[in-house]
Amino acid sequence: MKILALDSSGLVASAAVVTEDKVLAEFTVNNKKTHSQTLLPMVDEVLKIIDMDIKDMDAIAVAGGPGSFTGLRIGASTAKGLALVCNIPIVNIPTVDSLAYNLYGTDKLLCPMMDARRNQVYTGLYEWKKGKFNVLLPQFAAEVEELAEKINEYNREVIFLGDGVEAQLQKFAPLLKVPYLTAPIHLSKQRAAALGALGIEYYKAGITEDADNFEPVYLRMSQAERERAEKLESQTR
Repeated sequence: MKILALDSSGLVASAAVVTEDKVLAEFTVNNKKTHSQTLLPMVDEVLKIIDMDIKDMDAIAVAGGPGSFTGLRIGASTAKGLALVCNIPIVNIPTVDSLAYNLYGTDKLLCPMMDARRNQVYTGLYEWKKGKFNVLLPQFAAEVEELAEKINEYNREVIFLGDGVEAQLQKFAPLLKVPYLTAPIHLSKQRAAALGALGIEYYKAGITEDADNFEPVYLRMSQAERERAEKLESQTR
């Protein structure tokens, strides 16, 4: 089984080809170039270096949100286009889940955080237990104060990872009543290899989608949608 994995949900762009027992290739870039410039060339390079074609893939795993609205649309359109050409399914991986999947085997609570701005993060809570990855709180958008409350309820040491660590952690760290660590740099951001490994598990469980039906999950309105809603609300007062 071979899966092409794509993640353009945040600042990082990443592409990988994985099997059940190997990461055949991975290309990750975090240099502020737009994903529309980097993602397809990265896919091409990853396939070329391992002497494979997109038609050799059994499925395409993609970060299905939440995340950057533009980044998610680029990832979704890329995955849909390639899947349609090859007549293969898409494996829709929750972005925050795949971030947590970077950290295998720890006994600590895992809390990925993606910066959602406006004092919010996209987050979730996860754990590894007896070699199994468990979702304790499915991904959600939260005010940082709300997240601190939820973490305190578990009364466990927690590891934070994701770009929300730099942007938001210091704002609510004083509210935490549990010890915490931050993930090292090689495990702290989106990696297509981790997304692909989780995609293998989804694929084996039969959790796939047709390219025609796949749509990313945003969890909240875009800035333009919020501004439009605020304008309409002010007009009705």
